[in-house]
Amino acid sequence: MLNGFFVAAEFSIVKVRQSRLTQLSNEGHKRAKYALAVNRKLDAYLSATQLGITLASLGLGWVGEPAISDLIVEPIFFHLGWTDDTLVHTVSVLIGFLVITFLHIVLGELAPKSLAIQKSESTSLWLSAPLLFFYRMFLPVIWLLNGSANKLLKLFGVEPAGEHDSAHTEEEIRILMDQSAKSGIIDKDELRLFDNIFEFSDRLAREVMLPRTDMDCLYANLSFEENMKIVYASKHTRYPVCVEDKDQLIGFVHITDLLTSDPDEEQTLQKFLRPILNVPESMEISHVLKLMQRKHSQLAIVVDEYGGTAGMLTTELILEEIVGEIHDEFDNTQPDIVVKGDVTSVDGRMLIEEINDMFHLDIEDEDVDTIGGWLFTQLEGNPDKGKKVMFADYAFEVAESERLRVLRVFIYRVKQDTVPESEETV
Repeated sequence: MLNGFFVAAEFSIVKVRQSRLTQLSNEGHKRAKYALAVNRKLDAYLSATQLGITLASLGLGWVGEPAISDLIVEPIFFHLGWTDDTLVHTVSVLIGFLVITFLHIVLGELAPKSLAIQKSESTSLWLSAPLLFFYRMFLPVIWLLNGSANKLLKLFGVEPAGEHDSAHTEEEIRILMDQSAKSGIIDKDELRLFDNIFEFSDRLAREVMLPRTDMDCLYANLSFEENMKIVYASKHTRYPVCVEDKDQLIGFVHITDLLTSDPDEEQTLQKFLRPILNVPESMEISHVLKLMQRKHSQLAIVVDEYGGTAGMLTTELILEEIVGEIHDEFDNTQPDIVVKGDVTSVDGRMLIEEINDMFHLDIEDEDVDTIGGWLFTQLEGNPDKGKKVMFADYAFEVAESERLRVLRVFIYRVKQDTVPESEETV
């Protein structure tokens, strides 16, 4: 039972959540204060449990086996008429060893371990106070053993590390989250949110931006009335303002300024211009978001290496990388992914990385980021509707295009022996 106490204490103090113990302690739970004290010095108290397990096991072997064989088994054999002392002693020792081993494994190891894992909170609350007492009583011994072990490791060039010092890597956390989702602790939406958070810091501005071709701009060289027609047709909150083309941006205007202006005064866009934020297309969006927060800006222009306008970023686009699509009453509500039977229709602006994750592929292209851009490249600049490219066992077909741009792509599995020779295979 003593061995079981230390085993249960060891597993429970590792398994219990410190945040829960802190909550109970703040609520005045007396035993929680002891458990919290143990949890905050986890390495030291784990050493105490290991010392306790070792002492209990040695004591069990020293006292338990002789007690079973000498006091129980041997008298039974003599009572049954066995007279050979050597045989009786040998068999008694063997039976005593097996009984003690069985009890040690079941009652001293497996049962306490299972109890501590299943009921870690209550177990740690009940066992922490006795463990504190044991730790203080054997503190010199624990200190000596820990110091000796650390010095031995240093002789071999190994730096001692605490048992809870190593942080989880991103991959380990992802595995933990996947396991939690499979066991039903978190749902699929929460799992996707965690995945998006991990991927957020790796996203670049050019991967998230609204492309230059999709930007609705107002033009300083047009009349106020003509610009208002653009506003009523596109229905946005903020508009970049340019001179003649999108490479000559001079600022942006807010729709409220335009709609609340005095109709009796002569109106010009320059009157309502606000400074616009420019960021390089290679900047991580996490940094872009911090910059936008610092500058109190809801809009940023993404600039390519040649100084031209590559696209536009808004706080909504950035937040969508974490929480998913955010639609308002004016958005095109067609989702990025539509599955009909064996055919998946995806937005051409979806990242190659996302397509690889969806279909377990390894498409690589350093020159483009989106699946539409990749398909355009593979088709050598002729993205006519219906044209397709094979990659692995999948066909990538132009579902919708506009001039030289691939808007949507059909993706479906095709058996290799059914692919016509006229279709390009990557």
